[in-house]
Amino acid sequence: MARIGFIGMGNMGFAIMSALIAAGLKDDMVFSCRRASHGQEVAEATGVAFEPSNRKVAEDSDIIVLAVKPVVYPEVLAEIGEAVDAHKIVISLAPGISIASLSEKLGGTGRIVRAMPNTPALVREGMTGIAFDEKEFTEEEIREITGLFSSFGRTKKVAERLMDAVTTVSGSSPAFVYLFIDALADAGVRCGLTKADALEMAAQTVYGSAKMVLEGGEHPAILKDRVCSPGGTTIEGVAALEKEGFKNAVLEGCAAVYRKCSGK
Repeated sequence: MARIGFIGMGNMGFAIMSALIAAGLKDDMVFSCRRASHGQEVAEATGVAFEPSNRKVAEDSDIIVLAVKPVVYPEVLAEIGEAVDAHKIVISLAPGISIASLSEKLGGTGRIVRAMPNTPALVREGMTGIAFDEKEFTEEEIREITGLFSSFGRTKKVAERLMDAVTTVSGSSPAFVYLFIDALADAGVRCGLTKADALEMAAQTVYGSAKMVLEGGEHPAILKDRVCSPGGTTIEGVAALEKEGFKNAVLEGCAAVYRKCSGK
């Protein structure tokens, strides 16, 4: 197995690393992060080796995962640039930074993967969009890249021009789903349930509904219609949500994410 080095250990980096630990890859990883105290805490909790130097992580790894915020990319790329040779694979988790831009700052290497996972990777139910130039990798490397992300959920390869859309639909949207679950739970409290019971009911309902879409293969509009009896309670709720602009609010939220990613 290739050695995987994480540069940065925030929420997303930790989510991916935790999933890979669960897949039995603890001894094949190393990571760095800006705060040494945080690095030591993560190392003690996970058993993964902590290395204070970003450059040393890059030198010692076959696959380098850039898990830092986009604003610090210039600093990190300058630090590791000379350590990235033609044999290494670089995986970028940053929205809005193109492969061409990364390649330019890393000496022209084309062995770069853009990936947009999401935080449900922590429970091995993540969704990751990936983009890369297949001719830069062997078939075995492509299997390894895909397998890395598939180890904590589903993976979809897309054209790089669609990566901002991936960020919109799956990268940022867990926050929207959590808002919806919390709103459903508040509605339950309003009707007399405890918050704990209402949260469990709301979260399980969202989970089960999503599973029906993924495993049943039917359009969600069809599934919605099956819940709505003529003149019944559910269609009243659906009508009220539409009156308040429910679908449009989701569309506008996603549009805001897309504008932020793409700069459009």
